[in-house]
Amino acid sequence: MSGTAPDGPHAPALPSPGVPPGAVTAHTAPFWAGLADGTLRLPRCDDCGAVIWYPRPLCPHCHGARATWFDASGRGSVYSFTVVRRGSGVYADAAPYVVAYVELDEGPRVLTNIVDWAGGDLRVGAPVEAVLAPVADGEPLLRFRLC
Repeated sequence: MSGTAPDGPHAPALPSPGVPPGAVTAHTAPFWAGLADGTLRLPRCDDCGAVIWYPRPLCPHCHGARATWFDASGRGSVYSFTVVRRGSGVYADAAPYVVAYVELDEGPRVLTNIVDWAGGDLRVGAPVEAVLAPVADGEPLLRFRLC
């Protein structure tokens, strides 16, 4: 995973009014600490082995309460996407931008943005990699780009 934002017209710092800072709790702290280190860190349920997204106290698959954090690959593929051509509110000037579900190689699907996209080969199944997108007033956010 890249520790910097990708270059390009579609990867500006996200406006802080539209993207509130992440809620750092005891259950999400390892995720945010990983991003600060440039690593995608995810929890894996100790009971059933499922990788959990979003970080939370109970496994959504088996309701187990024990998980071990690991460094994920940061790689995956586009599961579904839409191109927003007319943003509104704080995103009015950001359009066009891509909202997508990315299926991580480790299993879970993440609702995110595809950044550094300039109208190229965006399709379901396209390979992507995690990047950190800066936020004007806070910690970086997990985003993806085509690879």
